[in-house]
Amino acid sequence: MTTGIVSAAYISSAVLFILSLGGLSGQESAKRAVWYGMTGMALAIVATVFGPGIGNWFIIALMIAGGAVLGWSIASRVHMTEMPQLIAALHSFVGLAAVFIGFNAHLEAARVSGLDEARRAALDGFAGILAHKVPVELAIMKVEVFLGVFIGGVTFTGSVIAFGKLAGKIDGKAMKLPGGHFLNAGAAILSLILLLAYVNGAGIWTLILMTALAFFIGYHLIMGIGGADMPVVVSMLNSYSGWAAAAIGFTLGNDLLIVTGALVGSSGAILSYIMCKAMNRSFVSVILGGFGSTTGPQMEIVGEQIAIDADGVAAALNDADSVIIVPGYGMAVAQAQQSVSELTRKLRAAGKNVRFAIHPVAGRLPGHMNVLLAEAKVPYDIVLEMDEINEDFHETDVVIVIGSNDIVNPAAQEDPYSPIAGMPVLEVWKAKQVFVSKRGQGTGYSGIENPLFFKENTRMFYGDARKSVGELLLKLA
Repeated sequence: MTTGIVSAAYISSAVLFILSLGGLSGQESAKRAVWYGMTGMALAIVATVFGPGIGNWFIIALMIAGGAVLGWSIASRVHMTEMPQLIAALHSFVGLAAVFIGFNAHLEAARVSGLDEARRAALDGFAGILAHKVPVELAIMKVEVFLGVFIGGVTFTGSVIAFGKLAGKIDGKAMKLPGGHFLNAGAAILSLILLLAYVNGAGIWTLILMTALAFFIGYHLIMGIGGADMPVVVSMLNSYSGWAAAAIGFTLGNDLLIVTGALVGSSGAILSYIMCKAMNRSFVSVILGGFGSTTGPQMEIVGEQIAIDADGVAAALNDADSVIIVPGYGMAVAQAQQSVSELTRKLRAAGKNVRFAIHPVAGRLPGHMNVLLAEAKVPYDIVLEMDEINEDFHETDVVIVIGSNDIVNPAAQEDPYSPIAGMPVLEVWKAKQVFVSKRGQGTGYSGIENPLFFKENTRMFYGDARKSVGELLLKLA
């Protein structure tokens, strides 16, 4: 395959990736967007593998086949509730790949520099690119290698810790070593000093020491972030993996990898900003401080949680004209989306106005609830974002909250010392009646108590969401 054909394939892939990102902004175009992305990646792989200077096709084919089988096997067993930790795990692979490629580039550059002119002239592929670099270009490449390894190292250990927290294998609470901020800052400053030493001719020991520091920063950074901020962490690590890929692209001289990495890195950063804005939190505060730094006593909650059975909820729904359903992570855990979809169809068939209210950080992954509802065939036009529906709660007869806690917590507005103070929330308590489907009286993933559960117009519909909604379906007229 000639260089011209490879360049054309790379341009086509880049266009497909951009179309894919654009299509993911809407539910109706998302499926088509995924196919754009898959086609672009397949085209990029073929163009790279069969491009000029590439050999060892048997080994490459073996690795691609092995990775494809492993990826298919893992993805086919993962439920939607486990998708956030799967994404975190995949980010760790990108980070580790950046580390390996950076070290390989260093070792290859050292090997090429030791060859005579005749042997250097005969080289091709990446070695050939290195052989023709002038000293200034080699110095620039060292910076690219160093940054790629650093970002990759932070991404790797950070993603591993994020996976552990999301999977429940590591405590979700924010935990930092004494002097945590100074430790992170000290490691970053020492890494910068090592960069200067590396560019000025220091050996591979600088890369090794910096890699250890990057591993520590990634570990300590994510350990210091609480569970309620994990959706932002997943998005942030997605951004990191993109910048690591871009750095690899500069090192290898691969234009498509640079473009793709920049797309992933910038889109992840923008999404992280949007999510922080939806939580009324500073991005720097989330990354450096973690969740839940209060400065005073939290508001005392007065009252008791009053339970209700399926008969009571059914009676209220039969009398209601307007219903809003607020899904959360609890719905995903119970895999209740199909039952909720059937409830929606039954209520709409009875002439009731049924809509869904989606908070930007509902679940543990951006768009988590939208995907679940689309999977259950809930119509797109009744699934509304917080800004579109928040003003309608005071005119709503019944709100059903399924497995949500922080995103419907009035303490965000009423308690200045709450860990979520100032966070925009769905104002469900303004409805005439609120029913909360919940397993028990626990405080949820973030550990924050919710005054909504104690309000006079709220009733607790205890039990597994799928089972509870199933019982409710049998009681409706």
